Amino acid sequence: MTNADHWEKVYQTKPEDAVSWFQADPALSLELVQKYAEPGDPIVDVGAGASRLVDQLVSAELGPITVLDLSEAALRVSQVRLGAAAEGVTWIATDVTEWDPQIAYQVWHDRAVFHFLTDTQDQEKYLSRMDAALQPGGVAIIATFALDGPEKCSGLPVQRYSGETLEHRINAFAPDRFKRLGTQDVVHETPFETNQRFQVSVFRKLA
Repeated sequence: MTNADHWEKVYQTKPEDAVSWFQADPALSLELVQKYAEPGDPIVDVGAGASRLVDQLVSAELGPITVLDLSEAALRVSQVRLGAAAEGVTWIATDVTEWDPQIAYQVWHDRAVFHFLTDTQDQEKYLSRMDAALQPGGVAIIATFALDGPEKCSGLPVQRYSGETLEHRINAFAPDRFKRLGTQDVVHETPFETNQRFQVSVFRKLA
């Protein structure tokens, strides 16, 4: 089964709020996006799934907004939920490691995508797309499982990070191009009343 098949099956067979990563209120993500984006600044949410962040970005009148995910079924969930407001969002169903960004973004938001990339080449493809997508001075918000977080998600292995190890990985690929602005340690409570430890780091593209 390909990655696309895996995630398509997840979103075709499970309700939006029946997956471990579900957030009824993605408050931290919204807070960070609002911190670094002004109205009119392009924002991309990569690997968004059916996240409700897009709803909040629309309500806050931020964007233009691009929502990208491997699963068309996931995007449809968000489109139906948003109703007519979905027409103002750009929806892209593709693998982020193969994406060719057509505009430069101020904010790149990734909650729990990069940690699924356990292969070095896939990590470098992702970082190449991130570098290409961000305008100079733009920021990348990247949330992954923390070093003491789960070893798997949705049955798939993950690569866990701290702010420091994620910074090292990015700098190994693109030396002196990104500066880490900060990291927060976060505990996510799943719909199943279990806890998952995340790190959420923000990087600024320097050039």
